[in-house]
Amino acid sequence: MPHNISLISTIAVSLLFAFVGGALATKLRLPALVGYMLAGVVVGPFTPGFVADIELAPQLAEIGVMLLMFGVGMHCSPADLLAVRRVAIPGALGQMTAATVMGALLSHYWGWSLTAGLLFGLSLSVASTVVLLRALQANGLQDTEAGRIAVGWLIVEDLVMVLLLVMLPALLQTSSQTVGADTLWMTLAVTLGKVAAFVAVMMVLGRKFFPWLLGWASRTGESELFTLAVLSLSVGVAFGAAELFGVSFALGAFFAGLMVGGSQHEDRVAAEVRPAQDMFGVLFFVSVGMLLDPMVLIRQPLHVLAVVGVIVVGKTVVAYLIVMALGYSKATARSIGASLAQIGEFSFILAGLGLALKVFPQEASDLLLAGAVMSIVINPLLFHLINRQQPTSGQ
Repeated sequence: MPHNISLISTIAVSLLFAFVGGALATKLRLPALVGYMLAGVVVGPFTPGFVADIELAPQLAEIGVMLLMFGVGMHCSPADLLAVRRVAIPGALGQMTAATVMGALLSHYWGWSLTAGLLFGLSLSVASTVVLLRALQANGLQDTEAGRIAVGWLIVEDLVMVLLLVMLPALLQTSSQTVGADTLWMTLAVTLGKVAAFVAVMMVLGRKFFPWLLGWASRTGESELFTLAVLSLSVGVAFGAAELFGVSFALGAFFAGLMVGGSQHEDRVAAEVRPAQDMFGVLFFVSVGMLLDPMVLIRQPLHVLAVVGVIVVGKTVVAYLIVMALGYSKATARSIGASLAQIGEFSFILAGLGLALKVFPQEASDLLLAGAVMSIVINPLLFHLINRQQPTSGQ
């Protein structure tokens, strides 16, 4: 055809293979997302046949992240988030520190540099937004104490990663004497100022304007206008937050949903956004599968198992111990530990940053992707084991 159809072909073929993969996975009594990721492997660049656009797929997946976080924001309230700060802040920071240390120790054993090891550990420390939210929804935990803590924990991780992504390029270049301490502190201050400005704008303007906009669209009687208003708020605010204030798409969408939550249109908004959430959520898992070179499982099986061990076992145990130490029940601690036992979007961004700055070996990126796919596959099984324990534990 005379014009470029890479967007159309990527969406069409990805959804087709995702449907087939999801159906087969369900038939085999496996989570459907396993089939979605295998579909990504099939249409990815490391297997023969059709190859989807490797640049477009992650962007489409990012829309799914925005829509999911918008939905989470609607069902949260500032009071709910403040109520879990006592566990979410120390928990997120403690688990991220522990995972970073475990990753750095592994990489030291493999002979990597200290810089590569710390970046690798950071990549293992942050959970996937999509997987965590899907897990909470699938297990009916979104509106429970454990669900609220997990979401608060995720937001703290998100804020830390926003700061790190701004600071890391400068920090990684200090060895070349191009960046001084004053510049680093100035960069940190500017970043914190932007985040504070974004939150202030959302709290002052968003709380009144967003419900008014939805009310006006509803009163027109045009259903497509209401749908467009919802999508404009979820995706548009996320994009604007990233471009103007430097915060992540996910965080921007979350605050947009937070401003809509509690309004008289909340139920209708949730119904309108759900189909798009599902479709773009599927594309997220396909895009993860596209990045995986299956040969890494053959070339370095023990390395992959070690990485998965840090993600699934190490992070779960650390989260469990932190939550228990802060006085919560075993059931809550188990649920939070399981929900965070995977990695995703920010891990891929950090891997790309490490490769671009030439501090990351290609091996590290391959291991991260393999660890991400395997942890996402294992995550529903972990929840299944926990759910079997819950009735008998009584705690």
